Amino acid sequence: MPFLLHRLWTLVNTTLHGWRLPLVVAVLVFAVGWFGMWLAEPANAIVEPANYWWWFLVSASTVGYGDLYPETAWGHAVGGFVIVGGIVTLTILFTRLASFLQSVRGKRVKGLSQLDVREHVVIIGYLAGRTERMVGELSVEQAHPLVLCAWDEVTENPMAELAQVQFVRGDPTSTDVMTRACVARARTVIIDGRDDNESLAIALAVDHTRPDLHIVVALREMTRREQLRYVNPAIQCVQWYVPNLVTEEALDPGISQVYADLMTGGTGGNTYSAALPAGVAGQTFGELQTRFGRRFGATLIAVRTAGRVVVSPPWDAGVDDGATVYYLGRERIEPSELAAMGRADDLRR
Repeated sequence: MPFLLHRLWTLVNTTLHGWRLPLVVAVLVFAVGWFGMWLAEPANAIVEPANYWWWFLVSASTVGYGDLYPETAWGHAVGGFVIVGGIVTLTILFTRLASFLQSVRGKRVKGLSQLDVREHVVIIGYLAGRTERMVGELSVEQAHPLVLCAWDEVTENPMAELAQVQFVRGDPTSTDVMTRACVARARTVIIDGRDDNESLAIALAVDHTRPDLHIVVALREMTRREQLRYVNPAIQCVQWYVPNLVTEEALDPGISQVYADLMTGGTGGNTYSAALPAGVAGQTFGELQTRFGRRFGATLIAVRTAGRVVVSPPWDAGVDDGATVYYLGRERIEPSELAAMGRADDLRR
């Protein structure tokens, strides 16, 4: 008998998998309970359709308001059946619910679930330590959700303790991963592959998914960017060895081009330094900024005073005698031109 009951339970549990089993048990207990109560106490108000569903709900959930109740021994037996049946149904229901929630959480942790995000930043590629630093920099402003895409060998979310980081794993070039990570609805995609060939392949897949997306590719050999230029000139390529530049480009599109222009002396000119003559010093940084801009078309970016460099000091910060200023300009300002500016200031005074 125990063997037959076990086989019967296995058959029922296999056939009525998921949410079907608690539903079938609840319907069965409801129908049998009403029929049994009708046989035991046909005159009781419980058997009226308008009352029975309420009595069944109260009894099955073991709340027991007592407004309706059986009065005979057989009626009590039927009531006990409904109570036990309700407990069994709730037990099965909560077990299924717990299993479902655990399954959903497991899929999310393992990167197998379909995400539902938009205007987010997707990081494709994972390298322990490096990716955590990038996520930390991207999370400072907390402006956009983050989605990490990694390969199958990364079996669980390596940053599960960070609520703002969702996880997807699989082949980064596949349509399935692109879909689950909602790449088509992303704000920015950072591609940080294991090598440049892989990064180029991922960039092609992302560009195919959405050509107008802001794509940042970290390359070890910057000469490879020319291959991406054939596909989409708007793809931004950043030196792999400078991860903070990767995150800056992700947060502020185009900033890598500004850095590249500054470092190569492009259209914006070069960075220079100059020691201020006595007639020029003693003013505020804002006043110097205005005079440098109007007279030389240059932009002050930092000041060295007392052996300390301050980048972008406050507008009202004083600049002492002997201070060195750093500026962006198309050409170097000669000391004689600075001295002339100082004399002109003296004459105006």
